[in-house]
Amino acid sequence: MINEKSSSGLRRRLIVTADDYGLDQSVNEAVEKAWRQGILTAAGLMVSGPAAADAIERARHMDGLGVGLHLVLTDGSPVLPATEVALLTDSQGHFLDNMALAGVRFFFDPRVRRQLVKEIRAQFEAFRRTGFLLDHVSAHKHFHLHPTVLGLIIDIGREYGLKSVRLPLEANGPRALIPWLKLMRRRLDKAGIRHNDRIFGLTDTGRMDESKMVAYVDQLDGGVTEIYCHPASRREITAAMSDYQHIEEYSALLSQRVAAAIKNEDIEMITFRDI
Repeated sequence: MINEKSSSGLRRRLIVTADDYGLDQSVNEAVEKAWRQGILTAAGLMVSGPAAADAIERARHMDGLGVGLHLVLTDGSPVLPATEVALLTDSQGHFLDNMALAGVRFFFDPRVRRQLVKEIRAQFEAFRRTGFLLDHVSAHKHFHLHPTVLGLIIDIGREYGLKSVRLPLEANGPRALIPWLKLMRRRLDKAGIRHNDRIFGLTDTGRMDESKMVAYVDQLDGGVTEIYCHPASRREITAAMSDYQHIEEYSALLSQRVAAAIKNEDIEMITFRDI
């Protein structure tokens, strides 16, 4: 059935994703409950996250959850020993938080790029060891918008069953991202990599509460939309996300009001592998 509210004539399909799966046990708890009792359809796994082992074990009992690789190249730690990727990390063995500086070095410094290749491959390899079907790839803080990172994801990902990548295109998103998003879409299409048509959650990162979720559901157009969020069963997880409303986002995924809005609009709930 074609939904009458689709201006494009395409059926409206929705992916609801939780990022940072594996970052903390409270995130893992929220993901599991939101999938079992709420509207969650997918999760981005941080294979180097402090609670990755717990996340993997929970996902083994959630058949149907679209588990993707949430690639971490900033605000986190590498899979490889820090000594092997010293040009990517600080003195504490953590990735550089200055994404602009890191991005310049990815592009211009061959030595940095060689270590970047090793680390991206190691994260794909760690995901493969879980035995999960790779639903999609995204990157922490959307670092896959960087042309070098995206190119490596496409090239390396082919060896690991890559089929889909998140396109962080939001209608009201930062205008400065538009050229990078256009380039990203062209490269994904040329490579035959599937992607969502649009996204919600970028301008409201950390604030995807019930009201915003309902409003976004009402705005869905034809094709594939992804709504992503950062749920957790406790409020503060990391200093970088100290202002995130994790519990409110978690509650929104369990909200009967949000679920009813999706049902009333006759929206099909999917994962990336269904595109």
